[in-house]
Amino acid sequence: MKKTRIVAVLVAAIAATALTGCSADNAPVKVGKGFRCAEGETYVMNVMVSAHPYWVPVYQGFKQAAEALGCETSFSGTPDYDITKQIASFEQDVVKSPAGVLLHPMQSDPFVEPINAAITKDVQVVTFAADSPRSKRTSYVTSDNVAEAEFAAKEIVKAVGENGQYAVLENPGQSNHDVRVKAFVSYMEKNHPGMKLVGRQATNQDSNKAYQATGAILQANPELDAMWIPEAGSAEGAVAAVREAKADVKIVHADITPTTLAHIRDGRTLMAINPNQGIQGYMGFLTLFMAAHPDVIDPFNDYKKSGYNPAQVPFIDNGYSVITKANADSFDLDAYMKGRDRN
Repeated sequence: MKKTRIVAVLVAAIAATALTGCSADNAPVKVGKGFRCAEGETYVMNVMVSAHPYWVPVYQGFKQAAEALGCETSFSGTPDYDITKQIASFEQDVVKSPAGVLLHPMQSDPFVEPINAAITKDVQVVTFAADSPRSKRTSYVTSDNVAEAEFAAKEIVKAVGENGQYAVLENPGQSNHDVRVKAFVSYMEKNHPGMKLVGRQATNQDSNKAYQATGAILQANPELDAMWIPEAGSAEGAVAAVREAKADVKIVHADITPTTLAHIRDGRTLMAINPNQGIQGYMGFLTLFMAAHPDVIDPFNDYKKSGYNPAQVPFIDNGYSVITKANADSFDLDAYMKGRDRN
């Protein structure tokens, strides 16, 4: 089933359930208040590095879905790349007793207990972009990180040929970035053995670290042909280092910022693989609302006996876009935000 059809089917199913409901014996059931929020009912989106432009379209999608159902939203998190500070911000959100939190966990395992504690307090949690799979979160909304990485590998081989050198930057501990790097390297090793991995550095979304790491990789490997980077912050630093060295390195990265978009427009970066952020936020809100209102669902399973939340949607693929010089104007954040409220 195509990704767009998956989303359409889910939305249609939500609408049908909200209108009628069904039970194991096919008899109509009463389903709470349907898909509408009570007055003042609030949902929070919590992230790390909160000033990063990636979150802006995600939150716009989150708000669009919330407004359609008469719900209120707020944006939260920490401006730092710091797991302790993000957990603290998440726990502060939970104290305010929102109906739910759409969470981008910086790291998976440290968030298990905070998420489980929130759910115990009847604050539902859905993760997006990065996950905490050992926790009791009800849903996870993201793009297919393996598909993204494999697509990037294929495009790099098209650009440089079957034999060459490549490097990757990474952010260990963040689940989606770990998958992107692992899948890329695995695909190259299996399908293009002539492409050799000559550099692998942790930069943790820090453009300065990425600049230094890329410079060191280039100094040790002046014949470097390509780089794969799992996010845009590190790509900014990598491009600066490649430009300073006057090297011909094909850079492909995931995500986008206004700076990396400019790099694509002027040809310094080959392309970016960008998750469909608005859909990520929209579907994140819908699954979070379902988790907070399981009474709108009467599924054919044992949830009443076992006691778990019936609104389990373990994974939704929000899809991704490929950004090149040809379509870069469609991803101008300032143009997108004209007339929109960031709050």
